[in-house]
Amino acid sequence: MSVRVRFAPSPTGFVHIGSLRTALYNYLFAKHHGGTNILRIEDTDRTRFVEGAEEEIISTCRWAGIEFDESTEKGGKCGPYRQSERTEIYRQHATILLENGNAYYAFDTSEELDKMRERQQAAGIAPKYDRSIMRNQYTLGDEETKRMLDEGAEFCIRLKVPLSSEIAFNDMIRGHVSFSSRDVDDQILMKSDGFPTYHLANVVDDRLMEITHVIRGEEWLPSTPKHILLYSAFGWDAPQFAHLPLLLNEDRSKMSKRKGDVFVYQFREKGFFPETLVNFVALLGWNPTADREMFTMQEMIDSFTLEKVNKAGAVFDYKKLEWMQSEYMKKTDPDKFVYMVRNSLNEKGISEVSDDYIKKVIILLRERVQFPTQIASFGDYMFELPKGYDEEFKNKVWTEKAASAIPMVIEILRNADEFTQPALHAKVQEFLTENKLGFKDIMNPLRLLITGKSVGAGMFETMEVLGKDATLQRIDTIFQSITGAK
Repeated sequence: MSVRVRFAPSPTGFVHIGSLRTALYNYLFAKHHGGTNILRIEDTDRTRFVEGAEEEIISTCRWAGIEFDESTEKGGKCGPYRQSERTEIYRQHATILLENGNAYYAFDTSEELDKMRERQQAAGIAPKYDRSIMRNQYTLGDEETKRMLDEGAEFCIRLKVPLSSEIAFNDMIRGHVSFSSRDVDDQILMKSDGFPTYHLANVVDDRLMEITHVIRGEEWLPSTPKHILLYSAFGWDAPQFAHLPLLLNEDRSKMSKRKGDVFVYQFREKGFFPETLVNFVALLGWNPTADREMFTMQEMIDSFTLEKVNKAGAVFDYKKLEWMQSEYMKKTDPDKFVYMVRNSLNEKGISEVSDDYIKKVIILLRERVQFPTQIASFGDYMFELPKGYDEEFKNKVWTEKAASAIPMVIEILRNADEFTQPALHAKVQEFLTENKLGFKDIMNPLRLLITGKSVGAGMFETMEVLGKDATLQRIDTIFQSITGAK
């Protein structure tokens, strides 16, 4: 049997970083085995439905490079499977369970259910639906149940859970897992509004869509015994399960939006490359080798196995993510983010800059920044005259030796025929040797004159990218400001 997996999010808001990992692991697993990866929107809980969330899910996956192999087609438009369009299928399957005795009608009101829970809590019992005392098919009898149904009484359909049995399965990450049916509630399968619950729709769809492996977060582990009971009630074989470890903050608490960024869009807005975030997220609980941490998508597909996923919680190390972003900044083709730098420049009112020049600035500065969006601010002096200079830096580097040497260095630059890094370096080196000076005596003062800042790229490389006229213009402006010279 070929591998078939699904990413099955609910459209309840922005995509969580944990959901991105689930989508990614399903994609890697399917592609590694030459299988099929489908997208299913689980939107049966209409009270939590958020307009636009489905589009957010699709665009986020597309941004991350996660592809899906099947889609429904309706009105000429392709899209994911949607559970809200399959409600009749779930009703039919709920009827099957009613007919084979594995489900029953329940007519309890919310007030009656609240009183039941209050009694159980007062008695020190964990709240759980008690079919022996509530208003349902078992306490009312078939005849009274039929009468109430005929009269249009409001009802739900519940699963009949065996009173005492072990529910066991082998998790591909956690190994043998077992639950007692005594701890499993008679879950609702069809709600009073005619919509299925997550549990029924999930199991029916996984069966009908021939899903072979269910790869999802650890938070769904308590739901698994309910799903296994449903598979058994239908007489179906269950798929293989793999529950991914929780994502943790550095203090090992559960990752929460109260403690920082948790949604994919937040990382996108900060300028993280999709390759960075995908590479980083893939290693949250999985690592194919101990000798490297940078992988292409294809390398991850080739290496991915669930056996190498840890069951312990994975710590979200933000510093490591930033380091990885810096590595991608150094290695990524600058043509891919010229437009991002241009957008930042446009926001500053700078538009008369060529793509070729922006690319040169990116190559010059990319080891000094983490995001393309930082280049326009970190390297603002590359696009416009500095509006001032770092006074504290000037007080440190503008020594008597610098004050006497810099005017001569400026003349060397002014008279240079070849304005390239090697040629400028050679000319200045010659001057320093003749005057028994070192680069340390003039490079920081020169940086101050050209950039107004204390940090940046190599100065000869900076001058070459700026060009002779722009370099001398910057030097003359700040030199005059510092010395008062005309």
